[in-house]
Amino acid sequence: MAMTSTGTPRTLSAAPGSTNYSAMAMVTTLFFCWGFCTVINDAVIPHLQSIFTLSYLQASLIQLAFFSSYFVFAMPAGKLVEWIGYQKSMVVGLLTMGAGAVLFVPAAAVGAYSFFLIAEIVLAAGVTVLQVAANPYVTILGPPETASSRLNLTQAFNTLGDTVAPYVGGALILSGTAAANPLHVFRLPFLTIAGVVVVLALAIALYKFPRIETTQDYRPGSLDISKDSIWHHPHLWLGAIGIFVYVGAEVSIGSFLVKYFNDPLIAGLPLEKGAKLVTFYWAGMMVGRFIGSAVMQKIAANKILGWAGVGACVLVLASLLGTGYFALWTILAVGIFNSIMFPTIFTLAVAELGPLTGRGSGLLVQAIVGGAIFPVMMGACADRFGVHHSMVLPFLCYIFIIYYGFKGYEIAPDEPKAQLAAVS
Repeated sequence: MAMTSTGTPRTLSAAPGSTNYSAMAMVTTLFFCWGFCTVINDAVIPHLQSIFTLSYLQASLIQLAFFSSYFVFAMPAGKLVEWIGYQKSMVVGLLTMGAGAVLFVPAAAVGAYSFFLIAEIVLAAGVTVLQVAANPYVTILGPPETASSRLNLTQAFNTLGDTVAPYVGGALILSGTAAANPLHVFRLPFLTIAGVVVVLALAIALYKFPRIETTQDYRPGSLDISKDSIWHHPHLWLGAIGIFVYVGAEVSIGSFLVKYFNDPLIAGLPLEKGAKLVTFYWAGMMVGRFIGSAVMQKIAANKILGWAGVGACVLVLASLLGTGYFALWTILAVGIFNSIMFPTIFTLAVAELGPLTGRGSGLLVQAIVGGAIFPVMMGACADRFGVHHSMVLPFLCYIFIIYYGFKGYEIAPDEPKAQLAAVS
């Protein structure tokens, strides 16, 4: 993907010939940071569920609060990037995350579930700004033909944060259930998060990133944006549905794994031990993204996406129909096939959008709201039918991923197309 300059929106030049690895490495730290902050909720949810005696549906409001922020703040975040640029937007995102993390301390002091939900919303608002700024920024740091591979690589470090978070959450949060005041266990991890993101915000602010104008979209061309619409591009809005159901499936599974392992039909594990096992789910995603980044240099991204959907479907169905440790390990293995889905859907969906790429990216980030809706639906299913049988919901989600990978990604012959271009 490429970008136009503000002053000459239709002036074309050669795409970057090589990746700016220094800037890419700096941005990659953000991927790790928001991955950790997102998945720490897998430990927050069962802890608050135990303290406040919440149903599965009530506990899923944590993910509803967190992921609804993507839908609410994605478009304003896109405008922020256009207004102040990538670098300053990243700083704003980090500082907002820090504010959200700090709010966990008064929430614990007050002891109100609603206060925790507010803290989650502020934390997620910061994550949303980072997502909107960092994902497209990675795609323009090198040649357009390797954009999908590059985004998969940075997303691998995002999943490294995902992998570390359940273990840390299990050790620092779930191990404190029997404490005199179990809400106080939130102080250390979330004050630490606040301190780290503030330091990282300072580092980003001082780093000399390559100058990239952001008021236009990544791939300019001859299209007149006033005569086109994102809804004229089926591969984009089908991709948005793909992001919606994928994030819904990924978050739903991750959110309920601790309770899933606690189920007597599965393993009957204590919450702390179950939380540490969730590490394998996210570790599978991390390893898969490193592998996927290399494999996509030789195999079409859409084919890898389609077969990954098949693998995820088979494993979820096996866990749904199985019991004991067979059900445990098959559901954990789904993480391997989840690995390449988000970045691959993202890059396939914005292909050939020309001046509409920015709006298309905003739509895709908004679609992350699936992570808010599906856990609530799954929670309702778990309350009524049991957490084991609720896994049918992510199974249905992966069926659509298979369709998008093999067919839905295709650009219709009658879609308006733009020339691929960039500026130095």
